[in-house]
Amino acid sequence: MQTCDTCGNSYDKTFTITTQRSTGTFDSFECAIHAMAPQCTHCGCRILGHGVEADGRIFCCAHCAREIGEHELVDRPSDEQ
Repeated sequence: MQTCDTCGNSYDKTFTITTQRSTGTFDSFECAIHAMAPQCTHCGCRILGHGVEADGRIFCCAHCAREIGEHELVDRPSDEQ
């Protein structure tokens, strides 16, 4: 059995995720998210979808980007600026 890198649980059904920057072994997607999903630059939530990016920073949504001055980003075409 392998051990989850996030919670330390020994489990017979662990899985490994490899990205360009790191590799981790996990016992659940929840643990994988906590360890590997990027965090919003403004609010700190984990980004599970595409998010939005500006100047090398990633945000969970255009609202968070606007909160720190990035006014060009929109979540969808009808998003009010």
